[in-house]
Amino acid sequence: MRIPLDFSLNIRGRLVDLSAVKVMGIVNCTPDSFFRAGASDDVWDADILDIGAYSTRPGHGDVSEEEEKNRLKAFFGSHKELTVGDRLMSVDTFRASVARMCVEEYGVGMVNDVSGGADREMFRTVAELGVPYVLTHSGEYRGLSEMMKELIEKVQTLRDLGQNDIVIDPGFGFGKTLDDNYDVLANLEQLHLLDLPILVGLSRKSMIQKALGCTASEALNGTTALNTIAVMKGARILRVHDVKEAREIVRLWEERIRRG
Repeated sequence: MRIPLDFSLNIRGRLVDLSAVKVMGIVNCTPDSFFRAGASDDVWDADILDIGAYSTRPGHGDVSEEEEKNRLKAFFGSHKELTVGDRLMSVDTFRASVARMCVEEYGVGMVNDVSGGADREMFRTVAELGVPYVLTHSGEYRGLSEMMKELIEKVQTLRDLGQNDIVIDPGFGFGKTLDDNYDVLANLEQLHLLDLPILVGLSRKSMIQKALGCTASEALNGTTALNTIAVMKGARILRVHDVKEAREIVRLWEERIRRG
């Protein structure tokens, strides 16, 4: 199968070329994230900052809409340089109202929705805002063909609303068993049939911890291994806690491609 590389995203009027893999750094504004290293200095070196205030770790507690907004307001208030500069930012939220606030008030240029549109207003909101949208598969996994069918239907709904830039996230860890996750990874290239860029979020997840019998803090090597596989299968965005290591993957892959 041909792996398309000629994708681009319009992020706040800036055309972002995805022919080179981009690194998305995780910035957690939560007190209960499963891995806090996303607050380390190297995250600021990412191509895109993905800022979230609602933990999606297993067993996480609920956070009200007001609290999620307040956490984000506090973050942006402490990092005003992000809102006046040209940094590319994404907000990690499943709430349409939170997405709108971040785009309209703080200059965020992308919405990363791990729920796959659980908020009925989300699709219409991102289309109105005109920002790229990360569509995640997060429901029950019933095989790759069913997953593809669900994604195709949602992509069509977004297109009908006028949404232009869509990124596909296969949703590692969301509604999937260990076997499910590795089945998706093994067949990741099949998602190119959607002709959309693919984002993967494998960083230090339980599919690594369970397979290696390690903790999140010990899962960097496993993360690097799986991210390398994902890049070889055509992923265009790596969502990670560890930006330096992800950049090394990208650099080495580009060296390999350059040499044929």
